[in-house]
Amino acid sequence: MAADVIRIRGLAKTYVMGTNEVHALDGIDLTITQGEMVAVMGASGSGKSTMMNMLGCLDKPTSGSYELDGERVEVMDRNQLADLRNRRIGFVFQGFNLLARTSALENVELPMMYERSRKKDVRDAAMKALARVGLAERTHHLPNELSGGQQQRVAIARALVTEPALLLADEPTGNLDSRTSVEVLALFQELNDNGLTVVMVTHEDNIAHYAKRIVELRDGRIVRDEPVSPRGNAAADLAAIDARRKGNA
Repeated sequence: MAADVIRIRGLAKTYVMGTNEVHALDGIDLTITQGEMVAVMGASGSGKSTMMNMLGCLDKPTSGSYELDGERVEVMDRNQLADLRNRRIGFVFQGFNLLARTSALENVELPMMYERSRKKDVRDAAMKALARVGLAERTHHLPNELSGGQQQRVAIARALVTEPALLLADEPTGNLDSRTSVEVLALFQELNDNGLTVVMVTHEDNIAHYAKRIVELRDGRIVRDEPVSPRGNAAADLAAIDARRKGNA
């Protein structure tokens, strides 16, 4: 039986704005097991950004409990949260967040600079992560020498280099064209098929259908939690896109 990577019970987050209270999250229960790929959806103001901040250990709840890979998050102080983020979570963002004057390899090495590892071990881990996302030949390229899809792959390699329990992706295809979006999702599915737990925020149904499960928020509560059926096959869709383009060339 797969272990729980995320276990949330009664999670609530309330913001006080003057005399008003805003319940960004209103008593959420959620369990995500190892090897799932979950799409978190919801309109603006639904609470999904607050929930992702909680999942990413970037904020603490007003009440309720959160366990990440067996560790109690809500009782941790700021330094403990930072350590947990670095060890157990890989982040992928819409804007890539790469250092412009730093090579792909050096960008991927960054999360390990906080650890007391030998330089060679850091370099080897970064090379392995880049190879894992198909960029072994682009290690010394700067971000402006890479396509948008390649930049996102560097960002994914950076998220993987610490071998996290959870890959947390916030609108990971938001800055990509449709073909490159499917290419990145094919990589997510491949990583997920190899056992990595993936949680991604998206507002697009055509992106969410590549996940195994959809969790939808409204007014700080979960209003839908269901498996995706039929689930999209990104690798097959990518091959079909390329075949059509070749036929039209």
